[in-house]
Amino acid sequence: QVQVVESGGGLVQPGGSLRLSCAVSGSIFSSNGMGWYRQAPGKQRELVAAITSSGSTRYADFVKGRFTISRDPAKNTVYLQMNSLSPEDTAVYYCKANKNPGTGYYTYTPGYWGQGTQVTVSS
Repeated sequence: QVQVVESGGGLVQPGGSLRLSCAVSGSIFSSNGMGWYRQAPGKQRELVAAITSSGSTRYADFVKGRFTISRDPAKNTVYLQMNSLSPEDTAVYYCKANKNPGTGYYTYTPGYWGQGTQVTVSS
């Protein structure tokens, strides 16, 4: 059974930073891509950033230059470093481990989701 557990969310002031962590149990971490998604109230869940098993990354336009996704194979963990946060970044952030290697990062791509972690950017 694959488990995905996010942590690191919280309340931060505009312009501040947070680092989210996503720990994955099981053997899929080494072979499958991972993604961070977010869902704000009243909006659809959207991709924020993704990283392949080999470390290639992709970002949504609205976070380019501000957020960085990385992975630590030794810890089976993916990180999302978020800088220059704005109130528009307020959302529940979810991590997903793709169920199969070589698949995309759509929200409907089969995978294992975490429970989400709340990020609130407010003064």
